[in-house]
Amino acid sequence: MRAALVVNPITRDWKANLEKAAAMIHEAAAGGANLVLLGEMAVTGMLNNDNPAHDLPLAQSIPGPITRRFTTTAAGLGIWLGFGILEREGTRLYDTALLVSPDGDIRLKYRRIQPQWHSKSADPTVYCQGAGFPKARTAFGSVVFMICGDLYDDGLKSKVRRMRPDWVLHIFARSFPDGSRDQAKWDREESPEHQRLVADMGVPVLATSYLCVEPFSPEADTFGGAMVFGRDGGIKANLPLNQVGILEYDLGSMHI
Repeated sequence: MRAALVVNPITRDWKANLEKAAAMIHEAAAGGANLVLLGEMAVTGMLNNDNPAHDLPLAQSIPGPITRRFTTTAAGLGIWLGFGILEREGTRLYDTALLVSPDGDIRLKYRRIQPQWHSKSADPTVYCQGAGFPKARTAFGSVVFMICGDLYDDGLKSKVRRMRPDWVLHIFARSFPDGSRDQAKWDREESPEHQRLVADMGVPVLATSYLCVEPFSPEADTFGGAMVFGRDGGIKANLPLNQVGILEYDLGSMHI
């Protein structure tokens, strides 16, 4: 089994973003990937600003245009496909991750439990958290999703240790407060902490984010990056920050 962690470009035009993401998924599958993973809110970017009048029209239902396109793509290519979406269910919003099987079925749906994808003052009747932490069986082992700040949540990490999945699919959208995309800063300040958190769980992690390439929204700005962590927290492969691309990794090289 071969994984491809996609760092796709994001602009204000979500339909163009969707076309580019689909093209990169096809590219990854043509390169031999059995699993393709995109980041948090991978098509729209994480552009919610806690104003329901702004955010609700930007979110998408499940099924909706994004999920229909990606489930069709996964089935057509015969691959597993994971991605994040700003989900709308009625007047409620969720930071959601989906894993689609090679037959086009949604095999795993996770709504982020850790609440820091919105501010503490956001309307709790609109900005909602998930209640469950599901695990799915796949052709490459059992998996769970962790979305961005979930990795820092001690309660969720304890659940992962108890559930003992073979892989954690970690989709994220990160930026530095100063707006920089400094690889040296990441290597110095962020990467060691990520390695410690992964080692604390003791589960290999596949991690990826989108890259904002157009300064259309401070909320959506993120510096990209993709990493594969071993169960000891060591980095097995990575794609540098501020770079659109695909990080390929042979899952069989990781002893699970």
